[in-house]
Amino acid sequence: MQHRDKIIFQKIISEADICAAMISGLSEAEFLQNEMLKRAVGMTLINIGELVKNVTDETRLANKEIPWKSIAGMRDLTAHKYQTLRMEDVYNTAVNDIPVFRNQLQTLINEDETEEESVGYGDYTEERKHMPLMNKSIDEICKMKPDF
Repeated sequence: MQHRDKIIFQKIISEADICAAMISGLSEAEFLQNEMLKRAVGMTLINIGELVKNVTDETRLANKEIPWKSIAGMRDLTAHKYQTLRMEDVYNTAVNDIPVFRNQLQTLINEDETEEESVGYGDYTEERKHMPLMNKSIDEICKMKPDF
């Protein structure tokens, strides 16, 4: 995964967490009665959709199980058709879909970090044989005389 996508995923997770905190413990009826909350959750869905639009094609193609196009489409509906948007759909998306999407992204981040650990950050003993300074302490290096 490109570093850029990882940053985007972290931002989406943050937005999802904000959304979850806003609607935590609220029934659909309570949500529908709160105009400020409806607008805030709508804006959060817009933010998530906008972030999704910036995910690289490489990552989208590698993770086809995620409905990238639908998420971006929800953003477009929320942003451009707000007056005809069914707030019941916004609530259901926030309660049911966003947590699943958040967990999918967290899993991808965790898998990527595990892969990084196993691929490139292990024991460099063999490589260090060819790098003499890597096997010396700072005191030893400071006592060395230059070859020039």
